[in-house]
Order: sequence, then structure tokens, then C-alpha cells
Amino acid sequence: MSKESLHSFSSVISVNPYKKTYLSGMSSFLTETSSPEYIKNQFVISYLNTNAFITSQIEITKNIPDEDLYDAINNKVYDELGLDQAVTYQVQFIETYNTLDAENRYFQVFIVDPLTIKETFQETIERIKYIDVIIPNSLLLKSLYSKEIIESGGAHCFVYFQENDAFVAFYNNKEFVYTKSLKYSFIQMYERFCELYGERVEYEDFLEFLTNHNLRETKSDYKEHFIKLYKEIFANVNDILTFVKRAFEIDKTEHLYIGSQIYTVTKLDEMAEAELGIKSSTFEFDYGFESEGTYIDQIHALMHIYTTLPEKERYECNFSSYPRPPKFQERESGKLAILIAASLLLAFIYPVTYWILTYAQILQHDLLQAEYTQLHNVKTTREATIKNREADKAKAFALLTQEKQQYKEKKETLIKIHDVKVNYPMKSKLLAQFTKDLNRYNVQIETLSYLQEEDTKIFKLNLVSSSDKRVTQLIEHLTKIYENKFHFSLEEISHNKDNKKYFAELKVKIL
Repeated sequence: MSKESLHSFSSVISVNPYKKTYLSGMSSFLTETSSPEYIKNQFVISYLNTNAFITSQIEITKNIPDEDLYDAINNKVYDELGLDQAVTYQVQFIETYNTLDAENRYFQVFIVDPLTIKETFQETIERIKYIDVIIPNSLLLKSLYSKEIIESGGAHCFVYFQENDAFVAFYNNKEFVYTKSLKYSFIQMYERFCELYGERVEYEDFLEFLTNHNLRETKSDYKEHFIKLYKEIFANVNDILTFVKRAFEIDKTEHLYIGSQIYTVTKLDEMAEAELGIKSSTFEFDYGFESEGTYIDQIHALMHIYTTLPEKERYECNFSSYPRPPKFQERESGKLAILIAASLLLAFIYPVTYWILTYAQILQHDLLQAEYTQLHNVKTTREATIKNREADKAKAFALLTQEKQQYKEKKETLIKIHDVKVNYPMKSKLLAQFTKDLNRYNVQIETLSYLQEEDTKIFKLNLVSSSDKRVTQLIEHLTKIYENKFHFSLEEISHNKDNKKYFAELKVKIL
């Protein structure tokens, strides 16, 4: 929906479906409401957490016309990501540009299970009946560049913590690159903190400390464990940074923005800069909004900014299954009402014409009734036929399943017999084979053991030699000669000063 069309709405309401919070915006003033209602001229926007969707980058040849693009992307997504063919996923995408590839087009795809949409927004729909836009949360960040709240280019990393999720998002040269869910939502952070602390604390106490205590100044016994928790989080973020640099050929992350759904006294940006060595700032941007409270959830603010942008300056990736009711004249009931009104008007002005039209309508009704009766009989017959065919199909599938199971059992039995007869090496043969190599390097065996772990067969040879060099030469020789037959591992070579011998345990895994 373009910026111009938003002028027809008196207000915008943003929805957090996970915490059931609603922020209504009129002009530049935001107000939280606990009891939202259906309002005809109210624009509704919401979002999906990163853990609610799958995202991936795919390439499509430029030979495919735009009208076939959705089908091509949809088919490729199912094939490449191995999606369940029985589920009709909702697939949305945005195009990214690769100037080095002149033959293909590149797209970031976002995939959502329809059941996830239904479960997430059920309560919201019961209250306000429709949602105009449902967008992945990481795509809302595009608004920061479109509104020039962030003016610089380069590679930027965004980290944001919420009660039900936490996410990392990357933008390069003001365009979306990558996003990933962190397993450090407030709830997950709370569970991990309790593990580190060694005892269960109240969730409210955890949030109170997170909100009101500065780790630099507090003397609470929670401090040490919170520091450990934050170090784990930043280590995870650093792993993702490393992956993104390698996968998307990004030389350097210029800036990191970090924040949370609730206010925190501790300066997370200072901790991030110290741990990651990247210039960091808080996620609290100046959107130009005023509110009754002291702190606005940044995702709510981003949603309100998003609605003020023209289509060309934002990402269009709408997963809403709850569209606004069409205008009265565009509905079937509206068209019928208009037709009746026009008919009445014409009937009032031209009574003769009215009676003619009435007779024509009765005649048409009789014809349609006769046609309906005929089609109903055909429908009933076909439904009975389909029901019989489905019963036959179910029997055939049951028989097929039984045959497949029998086939699978026989196949597994034959594989096991074949493995024993063909692939199982004789232990005496292997020992004779190794003895020649041991003698060659003047290395002796002190003890020998054999064990089998599931499908893996392992020999353990306790070696004795007067020189550690002979042992290492032996291992190099065995590894080279039997590269694709055995896997050799030797953890250490110990030396006995009394008898001046070298000892080592060699593990031989049969491949």
C-alpha cells in the first residue's frame, strides 16, 4: 500500500502478536492500548519473529519472465530446501542485486507455515478482524535507511532482544543481506542464567535486574553470572559475523546496533564493542514520535515508520492472510444492492420497463433453477463416484505401505548378509597385514584388543619401541598405505625412563 493511499486512514495501529501489545499512532503521537477494536479506517500492521520463518538466498535465470517468476521461485524453494510437499507454505521474496552475474537474478526468500500465521494472529484477528501487512521483522530495518535515520553505508549488524525471540540482521550498502534467530530471547536468557547461577530465581527478579541494574556499578551476586551470560551471547554473535563475512564476501562490519524490547541500564553497546571490537551504538533511534510512556519497543516504532514510506522505498513482503474487506461497491453484496437500487429507480421512472424486467428475471430464475437441478444431480453422482474411488485408493495405499515395509525388511536383511560376507575383514588377516609393517619399522606389540561400537570395528594396539621416531614413521607409513581402508589415531607417545622404551596406543578404525 503506497504512501498516498495511507491518507485515507485516520490512524495506524501496530501489533506485537507475541506479547499482545498494540500501539496506536495518530500524526506523530503513539499511544498503547490494551483493548483494540475494529475500526473501518484504521491501518493495521504486524510482524513475524525471525524464528517463525525460514529464509534463504536463491538464484533464478534471467530467461524466466516476470509473470512466471513466483512459480519458478516456489518450485525451486521446495526442491532446494527440501520442504514438505504436503504443506502449502506461504512464500514471499525480495530481489537482491549481483553485478558480477549477468545471467541470473538473486532473491532472498522468506517461507512461513500457514499454521504458524493462524496460531500467532488468532487473538489479534478476533479483536480487530483484519491485518493489512504482516512483514518479517528484519525487513523493517530498511526504514532506517529510507528515512535517513542511518545515513552511512557499509556493512551494518543489528542485534535485538525480545521476550520470545532475539535476532541478528545484516544490511550492506543499505540493502538486506542476512538474518538469523539467536537462542537468547529473554525467556531463554532467563533459563541459561538460572543454570549459571545454580538455582532457580523468579523471572520477574531476572527482568528487574536486567532493567534496573548496571553491571559496572552493582554489587549483586547476580553480576558475575550475567557477565558470563553476555559473553556467551556475544560469542554466538561473533560466530554469525564470521559466517556472514565469508558467505557474502563482506570485508568488514562497519557498525553494530544493539538493543532490546525493554529498557536496560547496562550499556549493551559498550559491552558489544569491547567483546567484538566493532563500533557499536544503541538500538534507540530518533523516529520523531512522541508517546505517553518513557520507552517504546523499537519494533513498534519501526512498523509505524514503515507505513509512512512509499512502496519503492521499502520492502514489500506481506504474509497477511487477513485482508481488509473491499469497498462496498466492490463486494458482491454491494453490487447486488446497487443493482437493486438502480432497478427500483428505473422501475419507478419507467413502470412498463420494470414489469418487463421483472418477468425476465422470473424467466431467468426458472431457467437457472432447472439448470441447478440438473447440475445438482450430476454433482451428487460424481461425489458418490469420487467417494468410491477414494475408498479404493485408501485400500491400495494400505496394501502399498505393507508391501513397502516387507520390501524394506528384506532389503535390510540382505544388506546385513552382504556386509558380513563381503565387507567384514578377517581379523587374523588384518593382524598379519599389520605385523609385516610393524617388523619393518622394528616396532613391537605389547597388547592387542578388539572392540565393536555399533557398526564401527576398532583394533587397539599397544606399541613398544626403543625409538619414538620409529613409531611416528610407522604411523606415517600406515596412514599413506591404507588411506581409504583404515583410520589411524594415536593420542600420545610416552617414555619409560627405567627401561628406555616408548609406549603408545594405536587405534585402528576399519572404514
